[in-house]
Amino acid sequence: MIYIQSMNTTPMQVTLLTIAEPNRFNIIELLKQGPHSVSEIVQALNIGQPQVSRHLRILSEAGLVRSRTKAQQRIYSLEAKPFQELDEWFDSFSILWEERLDNFEDYMLDYKRKEKP
Repeated sequence: MIYIQSMNTTPMQVTLLTIAEPNRFNIIELLKQGPHSVSEIVQALNIGQPQVSRHLRILSEAGLVRSRTKAQQRIYSLEAKPFQELDEWFDSFSILWEERLDNFEDYMLDYKRKEKP
């Protein structure tokens, strides 16, 4: 995490770099279903508890997950804000493609009109 932050990265880049690791991506996918304890994550993903704890620490440092204590368990859930920012960023691409497809449709309609005798 320190290495990523030392690269002069934006929060969006930190989010993308953090979830690019397959185990962290799988943890995010699992937490989309709802809050889970560390032991539930270990069982669901079939990876060791130390690895899950390390990945959860990294996800937490990146602001992607939060934890709360329930008895002797730590329960993890997703933080909404980073994913809302990603959603907005991805939406900018859909706007770009909608414009391109609209232009292509206009071109094809114009082409068909010119093709008719």
